[in-house]
Amino acid sequence: MTDTRFLEDFYRLRDGQLVVTPEQGSDFAKTLAGDFNPIHDADNRRFCVPGDLLFALVLDTYGASADMLFRFTGMVGGNVPLVFPENPGAAFAITDESGKSVIEVERSGAVIDEPSAIGSLIRSYVGFSGQNFPHVLVPLMEEHGVMVNPKRPLVMYERMGFHLPEPLAASAGVPEPRLKDAVMTVNGKRGEIRLDYELVIDQSVVADGSKHLVLSGLRAFDAADVERLVADYESWKAAYFNQQAGAHAQA
Repeated sequence: MTDTRFLEDFYRLRDGQLVVTPEQGSDFAKTLAGDFNPIHDADNRRFCVPGDLLFALVLDTYGASADMLFRFTGMVGGNVPLVFPENPGAAFAITDESGKSVIEVERSGAVIDEPSAIGSLIRSYVGFSGQNFPHVLVPLMEEHGVMVNPKRPLVMYERMGFHLPEPLAASAGVPEPRLKDAVMTVNGKRGEIRLDYELVIDQSVVADGSKHLVLSGLRAFDAADVERLVADYESWKAAYFNQQAGAHAQA
């Protein structure tokens, strides 16, 4: 499916407000983003809706402007009603029902509202998340001599954005995400990572941007602990897909 109808599996409407259940958020993180961060597990008491899903729902609702910046201002728990403003301007916020901002958006330039083009952009941009751990984050942590808590690995989005030099053609297909640069800065137990990337179709760059991640609870790098964390991560991934395959076989 090349338009945005695939997103309908990952939210529901309740009393005119958008709600993401823990199961929907978890499935989105794993199947679309390739993100097996435990904080997106449906049974995690600290579950939060994936930032990539919030990003995707903003694009699905308002289209993709030539320049967009997203700031994640609050964690969204499961089944929390979200309010999307009806007629937003160049800067707006998605809020919970109490009015607390959870994501702030700035946008400018021409707007793409063709569903196929938006769907392709979402799939490409979100798919880039699956490359973060362990392929990018582990080498950066080793370089700086730090690591996340292996028992409670906390990696969160702070902000993300993109620039579309030209309108993305609906027939162009799903762009390939390509990492350009990865930079980490460490301040005590907190780390920040900037990932610069570009989206490519037939060797032509159709978009570029960056993602900023925050790592909390840093400690001294331990190769054995990191190796176990990576092994755990791969086992979580394998268990999920085995479960999915079993469910499809029984259907």
